[in-house]
Amino acid sequence: MYYVYLIISKYNKRTISYVGYTNNLLKRLQLHNSSKGAKFTKGKKWKLIYFKRYDTKSLAMKEEYKLKKNYKKRNILKKGN
Repeated sequence: MYYVYLIISKYNKRTISYVGYTNNLLKRLQLHNSSKGAKFTKGKKWKLIYFKRYDTKSLAMKEEYKLKKNYKKRNILKKGN
């Protein structure tokens, strides 16, 4: 199983978001929060607000790419939290 996820953080009075994919959601969130995740996420406290499960890595990567480019959907998800 693979997951596509959206995490948010407060930064300079703004809510910023990051989209990624993983096969271990809890471990990946811990890596982001311990500054060992992606370079963009270092030094910030992240909160998981959305995830969706996929059967294959290939499908998860395709969906991650779509969500990264779909700012309208990301903003709707961010406003829900």
